[in-house]
Amino acid sequence: MPVPLRPLTRTDGYLPIEDHGLIGDGVTCALVARDGAIPWLCLPTFDGEPFVAGLLDAERGGTFAVTPAGLREAAQRYLPGTGVLVTELRTADGVLELTDCLPLRSGADLAEPVPAGRGEILRTARVVEGTVEVDVRLAPKDGVRVRSELGAWRIRWPARDELDLLLWCSHPLTLPGDGSIAGRVRLSQGERLTVTLQWSGQTHTRIRSEPQRLVDQTVAAWRDWSDRLTYDGPQADLVRRSAITLKLLDHVPTGAVMAAATSSLPEGIGGERNWDYRYTWVRDAAFTGYALRRIGMDEEAHAFLAWTLRNVERRGGVDIMYALDGEPPPTEWLDASLSGYRGSSPVRWGNGAARQVQNDVYGELVDVAYQWVRGGATISEALWVSLQKLTEQAIAHWGTPDNGIWEIRDAGRPFTYSVAMCHVAVDRALRIARLQGLPHPRERWQAEAERIRTTLLDQAWDPARGTFTEHLTPPGTGHHGGLDGSLLSLPLRRLIAADDPRMVATTEAVRRHLDAGDGLLYRYLHTESPDGLQGTEGAFLLCSFWLVDNLAGQGRLDEAHALYDSLCGRANQVGLLAEEIDPSTGAFLGNFPQAFSHVGVITSGWNLARAEERA
Repeated sequence: MPVPLRPLTRTDGYLPIEDHGLIGDGVTCALVARDGAIPWLCLPTFDGEPFVAGLLDAERGGTFAVTPAGLREAAQRYLPGTGVLVTELRTADGVLELTDCLPLRSGADLAEPVPAGRGEILRTARVVEGTVEVDVRLAPKDGVRVRSELGAWRIRWPARDELDLLLWCSHPLTLPGDGSIAGRVRLSQGERLTVTLQWSGQTHTRIRSEPQRLVDQTVAAWRDWSDRLTYDGPQADLVRRSAITLKLLDHVPTGAVMAAATSSLPEGIGGERNWDYRYTWVRDAAFTGYALRRIGMDEEAHAFLAWTLRNVERRGGVDIMYALDGEPPPTEWLDASLSGYRGSSPVRWGNGAARQVQNDVYGELVDVAYQWVRGGATISEALWVSLQKLTEQAIAHWGTPDNGIWEIRDAGRPFTYSVAMCHVAVDRALRIARLQGLPHPRERWQAEAERIRTTLLDQAWDPARGTFTEHLTPPGTGHHGGLDGSLLSLPLRRLIAADDPRMVATTEAVRRHLDAGDGLLYRYLHTESPDGLQGTEGAFLLCSFWLVDNLAGQGRLDEAHALYDSLCGRANQVGLLAEEIDPSTGAFLGNFPQAFSHVGVITSGWNLARAEERA
C-alpha cells in the first residue's frame, strides 16, 4: 500500500520527533529522519558515545545525510517484517528512494545471543523518477581526523580512538574544510548511489559491488525472525511492528532491552525534564518479559530475564537500572556543548535516578524471577539466596518513603505502587518456592504478604473521594495524596482484581482527574504531586494502555477497543511511538522510540483478545 508523501515542516530548525524511523543490528541503532538525514547514532553500542547527535543540536550535533537538493515532500515505510527502512524523497524534478539498514551477517539468527550485525550503516539510493541532485554529507558531532585511503575515507574519532571508522561512497566526496566529508551527485532515473559507514575495523570490499545483496540478506534475516511471532488479536500489524521495534532495542549479545533509543528528548519543549534512557530498568524487564512471551518472543524474554538475574547474582544485591556492561549507568552529567532538541536543555548523559531509593524494585526483580521459573527455568541455590534477601528487604522497607515509579526528584513518599510491588516480591517468592520446592519461611512470608496488602488497601484508599491515591496515608496523619496513573497497574500485578468495585471507582477517578483529552492521561498532576522539577510534561502513553487493560478486565470491551484503536492510531508513519504525547498538538514528546509504549501496544492487544474469548 503506497505511503502518502507529505511536506517537511521544521520548528526552530528541527523536524518533529515523529518524523523519524529506527534502524539497528542488535548492538546499536540509528534514527533516520524523513529528510534522509541520520541525526542520531551512538557507537559502538546503544549506550556509547554519540557520533552524530543533530537530534539534540541541529547546528553542532552533527549529521549523516543523503538528501536531495530542493526536497519538497517525503514519506517513510519499513519493508514488511523487517527493520529495513525506506524513505521516498520527492523534488520538483524527480523522486529518490533511499534504503537504510544496519546490515546483518549472512545466515544471522536474531534470536541467538551472538552479534548479528556487521558494524556498519548501509545507505543505498535509487532514482525512481526524473533527475535528482543528491547531497551526501557526514559531519560527526566532535572533531575527527580524516585521511583518504584507497577510494574511501579513514576516520579517527578522539572520543573513541579505538574505533576504526571508514566512510565509503560510490561517488566522489571531498573535504569542504568545515569538518565534514561531503559531495553532490546528479543522478537520473535508474541510477544508484551507495554510501556506507563502517566501524568494525574491517574493510568490506564486497559492499562496493554488491550492496543489494547485503540488503537482501538483512531482509531475509529479519523475516526469518519475525515469522516466528504469534499473535491473533486486534491491530495485528502494529503489534508486529512493536515487536520488531523491541527487537531493534534489544542488545542481542546480553539480552538487555533499552528503555529507548535516545537521550534527552524533552517531556516538555523548553523544559528540563530531559533524561538519558539508553539503559535497562529492572521495572521494564518485568513488563517487557511478560509482553514478549505473549507473542512468541520466548528466546528474547528468556535472555532478558536471565541477564537481569545474572546482574543481581553477580552484584549480590539490587540495582534500579543497568548499563549494557551490567553495572549501574554512569553518574549523570550535563552537556553544555549541545543546546538540546528545540532548545530544550540540559542535555544529560548518565542517569541520576540509578542512585535513588525505589522500593518497587524488589518486587520487579522477584517477578522477573517468577516469570523465569514459569518459562521452565530453574533457580540456582545462589540465586535463591539473593531472592530471599530481596524478599526480606521488601518486608523491611515497604512502608518507608521512596522516589517511586516516576523517579521524582523531591522528598520521597510511601508510594502506593512501591508498596504494591513489595507485596509482589513476597507473593512471587512464595510462588517460586512452591513451584520449585525451595526452603523458605512460608508462614511468616504469607503473614507479611497479607499485612502489606491489607495495609495498602486500607491506607491508600481515600474514603472521601472513593478512590485509591498515590501514597499511603495512615489514619490521622494528614490528607491523602493525589491520583497517579500507576494505580491502573495494580490489577496487572495481581494486587486487586480489575472488576473489584474499589478498582472500578479508581479507574474512573484516574480517567477523569488525569484526563489529557482523547483518551490520553497524565501520569500525575504536578500541582498536587510535587516532583522537584520545573515545567510540565505531556501525556504518558503507557498509562492509557493500562486504562485499556482495566476496561477490558471490567468487561467494558467496546470502550476498551475504542481507546486501544485510538492510541494505536497515534503511531507515526512507520508504526513507532514515543514516551509521551503533547495533548494540544498530538506531537511526540520524550525519548523515542519508547519500549514501554510498544510494550503497551502488545500487552493491551493480547489482553483484549483474551477478554473477547472470555466474553
